[in-house]
Amino acid sequence: MNINGIDSQGKFNMWKQCCSIIMGVIIMMMNNSCGQAQVNVTITVVSPASTPPDAQLFIAGNHPSVGDWNPGQVKLTKQKDSLWTITLRLPKDLFFEFKITRGTWNTQAIYVANEIPPNTQLTVTHDTAITLHPLTWRDIGFAFAGNIVGTVKYHRDMKGDGLNYPRDIIVWLPPSYEKDSLRRYPVLYMHDGQNIFDPSTSFIGYDWHVDEVADSLIRSGKMNEIIVVGMYNTQDRRDEYDDTKLGRAYMRFVIEKVKPMIDSTYRTLADRENTAVMGSSMGGLISFLFVWNYPEIFSKAGCLSPAFGDHIIRSIAEYQGKDKHIKIYMDNGGVGLDQELQSGCDGMLKALQKIGFLMSGNLLWYKDSTAEHNERAWAARVWKPLMFMFGK
Repeated sequence: MNINGIDSQGKFNMWKQCCSIIMGVIIMMMNNSCGQAQVNVTITVVSPASTPPDAQLFIAGNHPSVGDWNPGQVKLTKQKDSLWTITLRLPKDLFFEFKITRGTWNTQAIYVANEIPPNTQLTVTHDTAITLHPLTWRDIGFAFAGNIVGTVKYHRDMKGDGLNYPRDIIVWLPPSYEKDSLRRYPVLYMHDGQNIFDPSTSFIGYDWHVDEVADSLIRSGKMNEIIVVGMYNTQDRRDEYDDTKLGRAYMRFVIEKVKPMIDSTYRTLADRENTAVMGSSMGGLISFLFVWNYPEIFSKAGCLSPAFGDHIIRSIAEYQGKDKHIKIYMDNGGVGLDQELQSGCDGMLKALQKIGFLMSGNLLWYKDSTAEHNERAWAARVWKPLMFMFGK
């Protein structure tokens, strides 16, 4: 059938095309009218004299437009010899955090001699211009502050079934360990092991100071002597520290390989009452999963700035089994990512109390409203979980 030179199928196809165009225009108009207001943030970096002549500068931060913390993805533009700029379109009222690098975290900008800086922060309320004057770069003329207090031992490249990467294990020994050959000690297992003792291996060049804090608490008579075992993280950190297939393989690795190795190599008190686990962020989540899923092995957990998801909170709130006889420490800051994690902390605290946990009994909560989500903040309050789990 043909009408005015165009058959019915052709008219139908033209009608579909017009409808598609109209719908596209409507959707675009809706997106434009409902989209979040945007503002311009211009960042200028005056690079120091130590900057290599062939360097490229990058910005990494907490928004997709700056690579979601990828240190070598979003480039600045070089205007002249030492001047670099970038203009970003960011959502109005975004709490924006970022750092400047030369492509890796090992080459991040340094502003104070021998000190890894915190993130540069601002709340984006209007068009803003910022000028930064780095002193040098982390890999140029930088000396790490502090060192390891006490004796540590390393066990390199330990592999686990179902895990994609081997990892190092670092073991911190208490003050009396090498003097009292008959004494045995409780053990604290910690995640992100490269960040807890040694500033030279820590993510931001600033460690948790677990060695200094534990040594001080022990020598002052406030805390029992313990062995601390730090398990380095890997590229699979996020999945290994969650309730996933890799997370379950990581837990088996610690229980079936790391703990037996530690108990056979060092003078430990291997029973559950003397075995604890601790970590931060995703490490706080996996620490909770360790003590919850394996209460016959771990009796205590320290969960700093934990990343609790709704599904885990619901499963705890609905638990109707027997008392696990475990102790849980939880805390959080109030700035940046820690502020975003607060709802998860609130939900977990409510769930635990619903099933019988008692505040200041087998459950301890602490909030530092001024603290950020980083090693500096965890170092400042790590004494609290240490005292909760091993205090005299």
